[in-house]
Amino acid sequence: MFGAFNSATNDANANAVAAGYISVSSVTEDTLNIGVFNGCQYTDPTTAKPTWKAYYPGAVNITTGTIDAFVFDNPQQLYEVQTAGTLTQAAAGGLVATAAYVAGSTLSGLSNEEIAGAVTGAGATDQWRIIRLSEDPSNSDTGNANSNWVVRLNESVYYNGAVLT
Repeated sequence: MFGAFNSATNDANANAVAAGYISVSSVTEDTLNIGVFNGCQYTDPTTAKPTWKAYYPGAVNITTGTIDAFVFDNPQQLYEVQTAGTLTQAAAGGLVATAAYVAGSTLSGLSNEEIAGAVTGAGATDQWRIIRLSEDPSNSDTGNANSNWVVRLNESVYYNGAVLT
């Protein structure tokens, strides 16, 4: 899941978001991203105990304290992601958008989010820069859909990589 400082009124799920809070970044979001969500901690309103979750259980309405989100926010952090389509080796170095939002696993906290199946053209801006094809032999076949790629954040609150070509 990707997070964004959100000055908009709605997140990727069309939920209202107050300015200064983080939210799910949508495919077409122009807001610069913080990074990738890595879990949260809060005081459970039912048990009154500190609780850690690898995902945010959206229906929790805390009565004490805050919900603290942990985010991988290094703009040079590399991530291995799956593409929603078929990319070729020529995609390396190109920019790519996040595919349509998909909820992740509540058991593992792992995201089911994918990158789009096509790179954008010159002068375009997108959330991710493709670094290289994955080194995982089971998921690095560019002849098939859903291959894995190594990417880094392109539109970041720490720098706007969209101007790099």
